[in-house]
Amino acid sequence: MRRIRKDDLVQVVAGKDKGTPDSPKRGRVVKVLVERDKVLVEGVNYVKKHTRIEQSRGGGQDGGIIETEAPIHLSNVLPVCPSCDEATRVAFVYETEGDRRSKVRACKRCEATF
Repeated sequence: MRRIRKDDLVQVVAGKDKGTPDSPKRGRVVKVLVERDKVLVEGVNYVKKHTRIEQSRGGGQDGGIIETEAPIHLSNVLPVCPSCDEATRVAFVYETEGDRRSKVRACKRCEATF
């Protein structure tokens, strides 16, 4: 089980997109790159890419400078707890439902599951 999943709200805690203490940068996880230990967060870590003009039969792609989101390392983001609305570390707890037991993520601060 992963600590950060797709569609989680995360807060950047290190790096150039950390933000200020009054307004930290937050965003939704678009994609998790498991093999590289990175995540793609919307609105965070914008980089400029220089692209060439491509010619093809059905119409080409324009060249120029494009701003896109780049992946950010997992250690630089923390998930935001939905109940206490703060960036928190993740604990794993087991919940029992009848005769079934399932592993879920929990907030280290308020101990709510998410």
